[in-house]
Amino acid sequence: MTTRRLARSLYALRITDEFIPWFPLYALYMIDSGVSAGELASLFVIWSVTAFTVEIPSGAWADAFSRRKLVALGAAIRGVGFLIWTIWPSYWGFALGFVLWGIRSAMKSGAVEALVYDELAAIGQTDAYLRIVGRGQTLAIAAMMLATALGAPIFSFGGYGLAGWLSVAVSLAGVAAALSFPETPRVKATATGGVTEYLHQLRAGLHEARFHPIVRHVLILAIAMAGLTAFDEFLPLLLKELGAATALVPLLLLIPAVAMAAAATVTSRLATISPATAGRLLLAAAALLAIGPLTGHPVLAMLLVAGSFGATQIVRLVSESRLQQAIATTARATVLSVAGLGAELLAVTVYFGYGLGSTHLPATTLIALFALPLTCVALLARRWLPTPPPHQPPGLPPHRPGSWWLRAVNSRAATKARRLRRRPAGGVLATTPHLLVGPPCRRLSLRLRRFRHLPLSGTAWISRR
Repeated sequence: MTTRRLARSLYALRITDEFIPWFPLYALYMIDSGVSAGELASLFVIWSVTAFTVEIPSGAWADAFSRRKLVALGAAIRGVGFLIWTIWPSYWGFALGFVLWGIRSAMKSGAVEALVYDELAAIGQTDAYLRIVGRGQTLAIAAMMLATALGAPIFSFGGYGLAGWLSVAVSLAGVAAALSFPETPRVKATATGGVTEYLHQLRAGLHEARFHPIVRHVLILAIAMAGLTAFDEFLPLLLKELGAATALVPLLLLIPAVAMAAAATVTSRLATISPATAGRLLLAAAALLAIGPLTGHPVLAMLLVAGSFGATQIVRLVSESRLQQAIATTARATVLSVAGLGAELLAVTVYFGYGLGSTHLPATTLIALFALPLTCVALLARRWLPTPPPHQPPGLPPHRPGSWWLRAVNSRAATKARRLRRRPAGGVLATTPHLLVGPPCRRLSLRLRRFRHLPLSGTAWISRR
């Protein structure tokens, strides 16, 4: 398996995920089919509740069984949902389609990223993770913009029916893209069957997300950055309030999308930024977000908001990469599903908060106020975002999740540990410095098991202790 093959599979999957002709048309299609605005809102609630319900169980499925087949099954399920929309244009047909789409979103959430990272870890190329995922994000945004741009020509040529059948075809192409992924076996089959393995992965992932401080902290950062940006759904209202013409609104909304695509492209070059730098980027994003809506000019406002989105996108991708590096168990997709669930819940909170505030404040003020929680996230990022792991030189054995820092401590900390022998007990190095001399062994691993999630980098952690 090569990095190039893995990247091609991921890029194909991202494109087929977002190049869906239904995206710019399905709300209008439902309204034209007799669905009221209230019923349309209830369909969105059904969609969200389904995704919430299946999010964590689907992550455990991805850890216990084949992630590649699970992602392919999800793409097929969404295709069936689009088919139901096309041939059964009624409220219950739309509801069933949204249920299937919600299941598919949950099945894909975390599974794709976990599959990519573990495959790169199997060949010792985890340094390429951020570059591959960033380019995949860029292609996904570009495919979404292209589908939006082609929505009007497709509707003019073949109406809603053509958009529906093309969406089904693209979903089937997504099945082929998912099956093209390589997949290295992760765990041995258990003697008691798949249910036991599923429950084991579910418990392991939830335990790591809850009790490992580094994983928990980075999860909170990732959830906050993903959930807070949900206010982008209200940017059209901001533009209308600033006086933008209706025909100009879709074009202005492309500016943040382009900024996020550009940020995803350059993130691989910023993979080793320090927590302080990440915090400064988020502070700059908060400042741009606070100033942009209050400028009074739609174009200038969108340029500043786009800069905020771009800076946030960089830190978000970096934090997700550090989260992958910090996860020490095989329940990787379960941990990432926790992040997806948290982001969805925070997004719903953002929607409710905006709805309540809209009765008292204008859109310009409401969107500018989102700079306050983003500032809090920036301060937390300076404290909680772990430093990047040391680069793994060629010739070392393939990376094993959670073990790189053990090698770093073992190789660099022996001298420092001897100096800490007279120090009061309170850390591993102060109480058992003799265990750090020599190659990693079972005794060392057992003694340091509860610290395996810490993102140590040479002697930096030792000095902080």
